[in-house]
Amino acid sequence: MNQAVLHYVYDPMCSWCWGFKKTWLQLEKMLTKDDIEIKYQLGGLAPDSDQVMPVELQQTLQGIWRTIHTKLDTEFNFDFWTECQPQRSTYPACRACLIAREEGKEQEMLLAIQQAYYLQAKNPSLSSTLIALAEQVGLDSEHFATQLTSQEVNAKLMEEISGSRAMPIQGFPSFSLNSRGRSFSDCN
Repeated sequence: MNQAVLHYVYDPMCSWCWGFKKTWLQLEKMLTKDDIEIKYQLGGLAPDSDQVMPVELQQTLQGIWRTIHTKLDTEFNFDFWTECQPQRSTYPACRACLIAREEGKEQEMLLAIQQAYYLQAKNPSLSSTLIALAEQVGLDSEHFATQLTSQEVNAKLMEEISGSRAMPIQGFPSFSLNSRGRSFSDCN
């Protein structure tokens, strides 16, 4: 019998993914490897950009953070918006998770990125932030820095994002269950 596969589709800088983190981790613990295989899959919210995020978008995202805080009691450090120059660029953080996946540390990197962004007011759109986080989770920082800008890792990311966009999902976090050749999806 083929084992069911649950795809957890996320972006490391998705505020709803951060908001539902505790719920997801509880669900993940309840599922055993005998029951279901869990695969983390990157969705990619925003492509590479070094441009400062427009003020209107910054205000919109701050509003989303407030909504998540109110509805889900999730902690956010709003100092990010005054201490950093926000960029609408999540692909660097996605590549960081892909690199960490190769070392069996994807979930550690995801948590490090989320904590840096949402609790420590650090900017995960910046390579310097991601390299420091890679070192924090035990990755070789020189190798990581090289991989972060490599064509090979970027091609893997584009392939994964394409696969996520082919699923019947509408946002992050999302789940897609494949069981006996059938797919079932639900989004946030």
